[in-house]
Amino acid sequence: MTFHAKSKAQEIRSYVAANPNAKPKDVAKAIGTGIQYVYAVLWTAKKKAKVKKPSLPREVMTLKQIKEATARVQEFIRQDLPPMPSVQIEMFEPASDPVNHPAHYKVGGIETIDFIEAKKLGYNLGNVVKYLTRADHKGNRKQDLEKALWYLTREINSLK
Repeated sequence: MTFHAKSKAQEIRSYVAANPNAKPKDVAKAIGTGIQYVYAVLWTAKKKAKVKKPSLPREVMTLKQIKEATARVQEFIRQDLPPMPSVQIEMFEPASDPVNHPAHYKVGGIETIDFIEAKKLGYNLGNVVKYLTRADHKGNRKQDLEKALWYLTREINSLK
């Protein structure tokens, strides 16, 4: 008669399987081992349970079936399908309303004042944005950039 002794880890796993609501402290006491060892065994068992071996497909295709499926896919690809419509995005400069909505502040689809108010920018930073956004669309680009810099410098100096 051959006798196989169970390892402590096997005893822990068996005990937990029979008593799934048992706490690690109770398992350690019942088996006669340290609680840290119980935690280590349970952690290892949990880790191994998460790793699943990939299963083989239920049905293996023959070479002939693969060739037939490939031919069907190639036939589908060769079909004359309607062309995809091309989409173009146009940037345009809206008609000018020089008082209420000047065109040079609306380029890009959002009015500069709406951006400034949404970001809750103060007077100096609001003017920085204003002059930057209009620099290429109204008058003298260099002058607008210098004016933006002037307002930015005022804002920086106010922080000192």
